[in-house]
Amino acid sequence: MFKPVWLLMLGCLLFSATSQAASKVEIDIYVQEALAELHKQSPAARELTARAKGILVFPKVYKAGFWVGGEYGEGALRIGGTNVGYYNIASASLGLQLGAQIKSQILLFMTDRALNKFRNSDGWEAGVDGSVAIATFGAGGEIDTQTAQQPIIGFIFSNKGLMYNLTIEGSKITPIKR
Repeated sequence: MFKPVWLLMLGCLLFSATSQAASKVEIDIYVQEALAELHKQSPAARELTARAKGILVFPKVYKAGFWVGGEYGEGALRIGGTNVGYYNIASASLGLQLGAQIKSQILLFMTDRALNKFRNSDGWEAGVDGSVAIATFGAGGEIDTQTAQQPIIGFIFSNKGLMYNLTIEGSKITPIKR
């Protein structure tokens, strides 16, 4: 009996997040803030972003679910400190889940090959088109050395809300016009 109500609420939440698409200027500001927050949390992350060939930043990814879940966010690809393209990230899931959250996701393309494969795709799916090593912070903000050597490194942070999920597998990333 309650499922249709929750599905309607989930749909409204996701529709509201997608219908209020951010402008290019807003995305640029949010991207800068997300990178500053990442660097504040970990000096090792600052070092990795300096070495990255490209940095894909989704500063606000909204996720909600009640059996059926979904997430959506918009961001930018930075190369050499400049935003060179805009993208959205979206996914849907089915299963035991309840809650909502907002988080930031950053992907570091550490090799030219990984970056070029991403840029030359019409839509890129994490786990299918490229394997992403999710970085976790250790003592003092250090990152596992094995993770730091991967071609694509992902950071998920600033989790706010009642749902927690440290994965981007199955998320579809698509270019958008801004």
